[in-house]
Amino acid sequence: MSGTVNKVILIGHLGDDVKIHYFEGGGCVGRFPLATNESYTNKSSGEKVTQTEWHNLIVRNKVAEIFEKYVKKGDKIYIEGRLKTRKWVDNDQKDRFSTEIVVNEFTFLSAKISGNDQKDEIPNTNNETQKNQTEQDLPF
Repeated sequence: MSGTVNKVILIGHLGDDVKIHYFEGGGCVGRFPLATNESYTNKSSGEKVTQTEWHNLIVRNKVAEIFEKYVKKGDKIYIEGRLKTRKWVDNDQKDRFSTEIVVNEFTFLSAKISGNDQKDEIPNTNNETQKNQTEQDLPF
């Protein structure tokens, strides 16, 4: 098989609110950190240890606006996307690289409570089309 795969699946918590940058042509890009945790028990001490990994996520256009409106720091989300590495030059003229995850599918997992204590309908996407899906719909 000669094909390749570039796919990332994560479930984690937003480390900050989505920061959006709008372009002159009307498009936009949103950026935010996502934290995933791995827990294990230290064999020698018996102590529970949690390690946090931080991921830089990118959402674009309509998806960015949905994220800005519906999620905030601490919310739990499921995402699918692809890795993308950017090269840039810092102030000292040194090449730098950033690896980001470009989100193309997502499900918001944190329940939103409105003023009347009922869940608000929150859009989700599968290949950037909106669906109404709750956490109970997930296969795990």
